[in-house]
Amino acid sequence: MKKFRELPFSEKIKWRIRALWLVLVLMIVYMVALAEMGGGDSRMMTDFARQLSRLIYFGGLIFIGCRIYRNKKLLKNRQLLKEQLCQEQDERNQYLHDKSGGIVMDVLLIFMLIITFTAALFDMGAFYTAAALLFIGSFLKGGAYLLYSRG
Repeated sequence: MKKFRELPFSEKIKWRIRALWLVLVLMIVYMVALAEMGGGDSRMMTDFARQLSRLIYFGGLIFIGCRIYRNKKLLKNRQLLKEQLCQEQDERNQYLHDKSGGIVMDVLLIFMLIITFTAALFDMGAFYTAAALLFIGSFLKGGAYLLYSRG
């Protein structure tokens, strides 16, 4: 991790783009694997489960595509790159992120999204439990962020 911190910011952005492309490919492979296992039977899924699973999956694809586009745009424009660097190094932003759960909460929410999406395709009881936990976790992170941003 120490070597990553020593890289110039433009190199870090290039690594982010590579990682986002990898995530995009993994999402597509995961969806194909779930479909091959028989997930997503419309006779078992409720409308809410179908809509939320689509929102999670396709929203994730769109989000990752936008992040790739934004990062490529940063590499082309030095002014935007400098602004992004300043924003990421801003102590207030780091403080708010840390107080609202930090990287641990971010990773937990990502896994909760994956679990909720997968459960929606196979078991409605597990889906509703996972969805409730996802909403509670998101509410807690957002609430803590708002609470500390006012102080």
